[in-house]
Amino acid sequence: MGFKQEIYVAADNIVINPKNEVLLICRKNDPFKDKWAFPGGFVEKEEELNQAAVRELNEETGLNIDASEAKLVKTIGTVGRDPRFRTVSVVFLIHLNEEADVVGADDAAEARWFDLNSLPLLAFDHSKILETVLADEVFDKSSTTETE
Repeated sequence: MGFKQEIYVAADNIVINPKNEVLLICRKNDPFKDKWAFPGGFVEKEEELNQAAVRELNEETGLNIDASEAKLVKTIGTVGRDPRFRTVSVVFLIHLNEEADVVGADDAAEARWFDLNSLPLLAFDHSKILETVLADEVFDKSSTTETE
């Protein structure tokens, strides 16, 4: 007897720049069309998770990051978090050492940096994910600033 699951795997990115801003994309498509979200998307069949994360980041924002810079911080699989189908998201944290220009592309209508203290309403459960990452102290604000 075969085993079959209808579960999708996504790789999402929390990208923080030296100004403690987070990178978000405005979704071009439903669900949550015109809402802000982390850059990310679905993992391809023969793709490593961190490779999927940086590929999606590049496709949606133009940022070209080495996969080794993407730190796995969370896996979220709450039932119902995606209205289309069961989705498990693997969340990566990326700290940039310098500011970077971004542009919305692929299925992102826009890409923009937002101050962590002034965020728009986020799609899916991305607000909760960001709060959890911050509360777990996975994100250390001092790590994004240069030290002497």
